Amino acid sequence: MHKEIVEFLNKEVAGCGASTTEVEVGDASVVVNAESIKPVCFALRDSSEFQFNVLQVVSGVDYEDRIEVHYILASFTKNLELILKVKLPKAGKDEMVKVESVCDVWKSADFQERETYDMLGVEFIGHPDMRRILCPEDWEGFPLRKDYVVQEVYQGMEVNPAHKINQGDFDFMAKAKLDAQNPKLISGSWAGHVSPELSDALKRKMESLEK
Repeated sequence: MHKEIVEFLNKEVAGCGASTTEVEVGDASVVVNAESIKPVCFALRDSSEFQFNVLQVVSGVDYEDRIEVHYILASFTKNLELILKVKLPKAGKDEMVKVESVCDVWKSADFQERETYDMLGVEFIGHPDMRRILCPEDWEGFPLRKDYVVQEVYQGMEVNPAHKINQGDFDFMAKAKLDAQNPKLISGSWAGHVSPELSDALKRKMESLEK
């Protein structure tokens, strides 16, 4: 199915650059150029062959050099499901990345795009109400970014009081990296609250691997 969708999109939406890759684990997906996302979605929705009439999920993933936005589409009439992706390059911490909203294609995109904006700092251009949905409007940073560090104080309140923090949870990823042969293969957040001794040990290990 994925090859047929790629051929269809490259024919119907000029310059969308649709492609797919074979995967050994997990689900295959179709990747398109970010600037083509809205016409691509209209084409997939209105196609008599595929009829992707439902947007199930909008989500995102933060990588070192980019943020990917993922759309899970379904056709209830054709019994099909598709993971559609765009890649948005980023330059630095907390930098907002932008892609066109697909609210005009599926109304279900509304709250899901707002959540992706709130958690990952993706601005959906043309969204009718582009504001945070889980965090307060004046919250600092985007909690699902890998470089996110929670602010210490919010409106006079301590955000993470020491007596309410489960330190074992914060140290879990650091311990996993220390135990791994290649710590770079282990990914996780909470770096800002790792115990100092674990943080120092992990730093030494990373430095030794780079020599």
